[in-house]
Amino acid sequence: MNRGDLIAPRVAFGKALAEAGNIYKDLVVFDADVCASTQTQYFKDAFPERFYQSGIAEANMVGMAAGMAASGATPFVSTFAVFLAKRAADQIRVSVAYPKANVKLNGAYGGLPTGKAGATHSSVEDIAVMRAMPHMQILVPADPVETRAAVMLALETPGPVYLRTVRCPVPVILPENHRMIFGQGLELHAGQDIALVSTGMMTPKTLAAAEILAKEGIKARVIHLGTLKPLDNQIIIKAARECGHIVTVENHSIIGGLGGAVAEVLTEHYPCRQTRIGFPDIFMESGDDEAIFSLLGMNTENIAQKVRTILKTKKEIK
Repeated sequence: MNRGDLIAPRVAFGKALAEAGNIYKDLVVFDADVCASTQTQYFKDAFPERFYQSGIAEANMVGMAAGMAASGATPFVSTFAVFLAKRAADQIRVSVAYPKANVKLNGAYGGLPTGKAGATHSSVEDIAVMRAMPHMQILVPADPVETRAAVMLALETPGPVYLRTVRCPVPVILPENHRMIFGQGLELHAGQDIALVSTGMMTPKTLAAAEILAKEGIKARVIHLGTLKPLDNQIIIKAARECGHIVTVENHSIIGGLGGAVAEVLTEHYPCRQTRIGFPDIFMESGDDEAIFSLLGMNTENIAQKVRTILKTKKEIK
């Protein structure tokens, strides 16, 4: 993968699973009749004897995976995030999180990009659900390179891990040798005028917005948080201290996701102004992904304009 290549993280996820199958002989994969969508078909083709098709029965699938984990296997469960975080929430809580079972969960089609499937398939609250679950660790990779790294990190890490992947192509922004570390954020663009803190597929958009602003003389710091639990508190506190205003950007509801997590850190450690860019308290609608992002003020130019408005207002107040 080369920088700038447009690759769907779901494809990177599927290929990483197949690659990991050669390394982890105890790795088994469970899918809820969506292997062509979540791309677990790569693992299915390579290791059919270690692939389990559960049908559209997400709760049962999680229960089976928990049983396999208790028997010494390392299960990776994959289905749409909207169904995994809601239909199977009780099984995840009781059978996976509570006993700290070594089960990995892939919430595919996270956030808005769901192939125009509308409100029933747009998962805008899954991170909030998983963040509130004790023992759960959460990975939200920025690009295809980090998606592969997230799969490997999840398998290297004992206990429950929730990985969130998206359907749409995302530009590669990280080097091929990039590795993820739980609780460690990345500063991708230097600046002290304002800090943009993003996660997942919104990080490439946020980085592009910072580059637009740089041409106008606005120095926006860009921080990517690929691990939302545990969170890199120190990189957030440092940004608050040095920039004075933080803008969070996420493909998730502004309630309970990245914006909420950052607000918790700021409230307890270094209060400063914060602006949240994400989905308001609404259900999504069916339509073109970028058109909806634009409508809700979440595309690259929207992010840049929000920064301009914040800095202009700040200057007028002074």
